[in-house]
Amino acid sequence: MQPQDDMPEYGVTGSGPEDHAPADVGREVMAAIVDAPGAAPRLGPVVLPPRTPGTTLVAVVAAPLNPLDLVIASGTFHSARHEAPYVPGSECVGLVLDSDRYPPGTWVYAECHASPATPGSFARQVLVADDDLLPLPEGVDPVSAAAVGNSGTAAFMPLVEDAGLRSGETVLVLGATGAVGQLAVQVAHRRGAGRVVGVARDREALECLLGLGADAVVELRAGEDVESLAVRMHAAAGPVDVVLDAVYGTPLESALRVCAPRARVVNVGNPAGPTARVPAGLLRGRQLTLSGFAGLHTPLRNKRAALTWLWTALTRDELRVEVRTFPFEDLPSAWRAQAVSPHAKCVVLPADGHHPHRTPTRPEHRSVTHTPAPPPDSAPPGRPAGAAYTFGTQEPDA
Repeated sequence: MQPQDDMPEYGVTGSGPEDHAPADVGREVMAAIVDAPGAAPRLGPVVLPPRTPGTTLVAVVAAPLNPLDLVIASGTFHSARHEAPYVPGSECVGLVLDSDRYPPGTWVYAECHASPATPGSFARQVLVADDDLLPLPEGVDPVSAAAVGNSGTAAFMPLVEDAGLRSGETVLVLGATGAVGQLAVQVAHRRGAGRVVGVARDREALECLLGLGADAVVELRAGEDVESLAVRMHAAAGPVDVVLDAVYGTPLESALRVCAPRARVVNVGNPAGPTARVPAGLLRGRQLTLSGFAGLHTPLRNKRAALTWLWTALTRDELRVEVRTFPFEDLPSAWRAQAVSPHAKCVVLPADGHHPHRTPTRPEHRSVTHTPAPPPDSAPPGRPAGAAYTFGTQEPDA
């Protein structure tokens, strides 16, 4: 299918090429496009390659926005940098349209490895490798299931699988008011931790953790030194057996000082800084275990047990996750909201902007916010507004 210069920048109406593209040619779909490192996403048409054996075409219903998506788009992520235009988005929940493995209409969770050669999940439709799909269990709400995908596995797997959390142990969660941190507090509590302490900057958001399973909270203070923060952490937690660290930097340095002998520390992010000092005597003297978890480099098959636990907990109403939903046209607004740490999960609804329901949900567990759509961004130099990119022909990043 050839790009159409006169295609509207926003939206596809009626029975368009998304519905009737032949199986052996690409199909044009609306998507978010990041034109260069550091650029904000804009909406426009892209051409997906034909589906091939081993892949599944999915109609995207709910696409969570993760900090990872923003960091990759900024060009500063340690493992990926895309110079050419690409469609961002690392995960989604949707309905199977065409597949050799799953019947059409199957609800699935999908992981997407966005690059200039492979469009991500911020599109009306996405092609996904069969091995990067998991069917959703009956009874789970699609938006909630999407919201706990990336964030939930980054909470569950470091605590339960990497750190081997045992009943009665004390858990310290650094960055506890973010999406990962809030879920980590709940996972630790429900997996039998004896004491759970959340650490973060926002006092109001910290107080909310006390209703999610935290026994105490510690507010980070600007300019506080390592020892002073360690004293306050110890007063709230006592000796700590497991640390889930989503911030790195000074808070981690303080947390190491309150670790019990043979404590396990797992890092999942570093917004507080790219480095932290680890005294050799402390590391060896207390026989600490330090490790890192990266969901981007963990195959979906290894996440199945974590996702099954998370989705089961959702269906039993044992997890609370605050979600802010955005219609597809408002993705730039969601992008800006995520950039300022909203203490909630931002989820884009590419289908029609409405929350899809498989089963009744509990609205008191979800804050749903629709924001006004911003004006269309102008096309980048050298590309006419509305021109569609064709994916699947570029060389992947090294």
